Amino acid sequence: MIKLDVLEKMSTEEKYKYMLILLEGQLSSEKDIYANISNASAIIYAVMDKLNWSGFYFMRNGELVLGPFQGKPACNRIKVGNGVCGTAVSTKETQRIANVHEFPGHIACDSASNSEIVIPLVKNDVVYGVLDIDSPVLNRFTELEEKYLTKFVEKLNNYINWENL
Repeated sequence: MIKLDVLEKMSTEEKYKYMLILLEGQLSSEKDIYANISNASAIIYAVMDKLNWSGFYFMRNGELVLGPFQGKPACNRIKVGNGVCGTAVSTKETQRIANVHEFPGHIACDSASNSEIVIPLVKNDVVYGVLDIDSPVLNRFTELEEKYLTKFVEKLNNYINWENL
């Protein structure tokens, strides 16, 4: 059972450390990829505040296709190089965007989103997709979120063979 009531008494960084513990518990006790990535998006959505979307897109036939997520319905497909997610894939670099309305080519799946962070899922120099997180708050994501979300993706990479998706 995942305990979330303990979050109320934690600092932001303590919450993010706990988020990694929750993920480790999920990944170490379950082998199904879809169960793990579904719960991974739910863990982020439950632990981090001021979010309106948390989820995954996976590479399929040269484009990103929507995977498990928490939040409102989203864009089904994103071309590599387009928007924040497509840019993360083409550059293989995290994109931390303070104001998505100023990002050239931003794709507005939810008009309420104002900031975004996207971490590419790269293993053995192959991009398998992205972890995408949106917020209605401008400048929501800092170096702290980037640090812990990068660790989050590293944990996923340790347990998940993305080729089996």
